[in-house]
Amino acid sequence: MGSAIGILILGLAVFLGTHSIAIVAPSFRARMSARLGERGWKGLYAAASLVGLVLIVHGFALARAAPVVLYTPPAWMRHVTFLLMLPVFPLLLAAYLPGRIQALTRHPMLAAVKFWAFAHLLMNGRLADALLFGGFLAWAVADRISLKHRANVRTAHTAPPGRWNDAIAVVAGLGLYGLFVGWAHLRLFGVSPLG
Repeated sequence: MGSAIGILILGLAVFLGTHSIAIVAPSFRARMSARLGERGWKGLYAAASLVGLVLIVHGFALARAAPVVLYTPPAWMRHVTFLLMLPVFPLLLAAYLPGRIQALTRHPMLAAVKFWAFAHLLMNGRLADALLFGGFLAWAVADRISLKHRANVRTAHTAPPGRWNDAIAVVAGLGLYGLFVGWAHLRLFGVSPLG
């Protein structure tokens, strides 16, 4: 069990550490990009992120085989989790579809991560869950706070602004949510949210 948690923590450190460069060392990206070239830096960044993700998945799978239970959520918490998960996919899509949702939330991707992580913390009381979802929640909060103080915030490539972008984000996002709850979560993670 210790090695499983160690692998999970290492994966989180690599993945979230890579995604925290702008928080803790904002000039580092510019220096590395100048040294390696934009494509070289993006390749290194993607490779490090992938290594971290593989370690997270592997460590989490190992930890699930011998779980350490920290708390047992009450059965009714499942309904709260379903409710908190409703905006996640629309927010993820809104990050790439400029509209009122993006303007109101300012950073919809981080909002989606916070909703996702908090909802899963409420429903899962094992040590591995606390590390995984707690780690992502802490990172999203720290990143959102740091964005208020950063001078040069890079923006993601998005679709052009359009009057239907919000509707597309909501309808497609809720459709993805339904697909995930009813089918994909079980296929991808071996656990059905429906019980």
